Amino acid sequence: MSAIAQVIVTVQGRVQGVGYRAACAERARALGLRGWVRNRRDGAVEAFLAGPEPNVLRMREWMWEGPDAAQVTQLEVASAHGKTLPPGFEVRPTV
Repeated sequence: MSAIAQVIVTVQGRVQGVGYRAACAERARALGLRGWVRNRRDGAVEAFLAGPEPNVLRMREWMWEGPDAAQVTQLEVASAHGKTLPPGFEVRPTV
């Protein structure tokens, strides 16, 4: 059994208005991850990912690409162990 990873990923670049959140949520659900994704007022997209470490790593790799119209310039990852897990993966409002 794989270790469970919990991370916050912040994605910079052209990631708002291009379907990034919806595509991110779809991909995360396909990988069996729990968490959320939301836009930030500073133009970034932020996601909380929780699940088996290999699946979280696959998701992080996907987040560098995103949907076709996205242009990711930076991806920051921070540990988020101990955060409360939502029941599935959701798209949250902008903060």
